[in-house]
Amino acid sequence: MNTRILPYVLIAPVTIFLCVFFLYPFVLVSQQAFHYDGSFSMRNFQDVFAHWKFPISLKNTLLLAAAVVPIQLALALLMATMVSKMQKGRDLVLYVWTIPLGISDLAAGIIWLAIFDQSGFLNTMMSGLGLIDRPMNLLSYQNPTLVFVAIALAEIWRATAIMLVILVAGIGLIPKEYYEAAEVFGASPWKRFIRITLPMLRPSLQTALVLRVILAFEVFAVVAALGGTLFPVLMGETYAYQFELLNGGAAAAIALVILAISIAFTLIILRILRVPKGASI
Repeated sequence: MNTRILPYVLIAPVTIFLCVFFLYPFVLVSQQAFHYDGSFSMRNFQDVFAHWKFPISLKNTLLLAAAVVPIQLALALLMATMVSKMQKGRDLVLYVWTIPLGISDLAAGIIWLAIFDQSGFLNTMMSGLGLIDRPMNLLSYQNPTLVFVAIALAEIWRATAIMLVILVAGIGLIPKEYYEAAEVFGASPWKRFIRITLPMLRPSLQTALVLRVILAFEVFAVVAALGGTLFPVLMGETYAYQFELLNGGAAAAIALVILAISIAFTLIILRILRVPKGASI
């Protein structure tokens, strides 16, 4: 086979997959979002933006992402560094830490609901310690901060492993000679981490952050299980418009808003973590 044609043949299956399962649905959703009563219109966006729940959902989604992603990044970096330095039991520890990856979003939400529920583990423990006289309804409209904390904890527990796996793979690709040379010249562990690990991890950090931020804007099942209508988010409103209000145009409009936010933050991450030309460690 001609070597000039071979690259195009190799990428053809991926290209076809993206066209069928992303590009074509995207075109359909865009048509649905920008059409109202059979003609091109911005009415769906106007209706969505004018609804009282939209600014609350947008704020909650951004706030949750801003609270969860940095903590997950710090934890993933710490855990990946620890795993990479382990001589024995590395595979077992990594396996245990990545168990949440095999649990669905809804299942993770139900697990944490069993902790914060009125008859759950937290109430039982506080009752056993004599801290409360009777079980409390922790996840209620009277405790909005606790609802947010419960959702954030569930998301941190569920999705940190996504970033962990990517960073462990990235650290494994860093040549050991860099660390050995830095150690010979007396560089402290912290300095080696700052001057070697982080710069060499930029491609992996880009991938991990982009993937995690996109998933953070699409959070739904965990919120539905723990917060319900107490903590509206953009994906929850998309579901409500599509399946409860039967307004596919408005649902498509919110979906495009989520896509636009994801693209904007992706570009920001790629810009911040870009590798300068000619940069050296």
